[in-house]
Amino acid sequence: MSIGGKPLLYSYWRSSCSWRVRIALNLKEIPYDIKPISLIKGGGEQHCNDYREVNPMEQVPSLQIDGHTIVESLNIMHYLEETRPQRSLMPSDVYKRAKVREICEVIQSGIQPLQNLVVLIYVGEEKKKEWAQHWINRGLRAVEKLLTTCAGKYCVGDDITLADCCLIPQVFNARRFHVDLRPFPIILRIDRELENHPAFRAAHPSCQPDCPPEAK
Repeated sequence: MSIGGKPLLYSYWRSSCSWRVRIALNLKEIPYDIKPISLIKGGGEQHCNDYREVNPMEQVPSLQIDGHTIVESLNIMHYLEETRPQRSLMPSDVYKRAKVREICEVIQSGIQPLQNLVVLIYVGEEKKKEWAQHWINRGLRAVEKLLTTCAGKYCVGDDITLADCCLIPQVFNARRFHVDLRPFPIILRIDRELENHPAFRAAHPSCQPDCPPEAK
């Protein structure tokens, strides 16, 4: 835990998984400190012995909270939802809750792992952009189709949910890899709705303490 007992988030500025958790913490108005973990410095600080003790998967984010260390972004967000139900990020309706989990799973299982740093390094410099575009397009087509059945102002109805916390960082990654987002009008509309929301804005990579000056 950080000084003063605030939750401590091990985070990397451009990690979409870390970004999801930052959004959720901000939406729930939970004060927290950040411990930056560079995924590139010295071959990646996530691989050092000290951090391996925090997260055996050698990934970010990890959250130290309530005397515990919790890993995996969706797991962290569900813990926050269950322990701090105020400003809920899950609908009360059972079907809508299922739709939230559905969208989260497509993004966190079907898109993000296939275009993250460790996979792109393995794929190689020449093919990494084509590879990332293929899997992001495939996943966003599925998300767009799912949104036709459940979207309101946001991903599921008119209240912000965990699905929105997952979607916005993935849209950022799509743009980073120059994916054409015009075939996904619902996704683009939700992104516009949330781009200036204070909780999302504060969680943006450019606002993080470890964001390099040239990226701000």
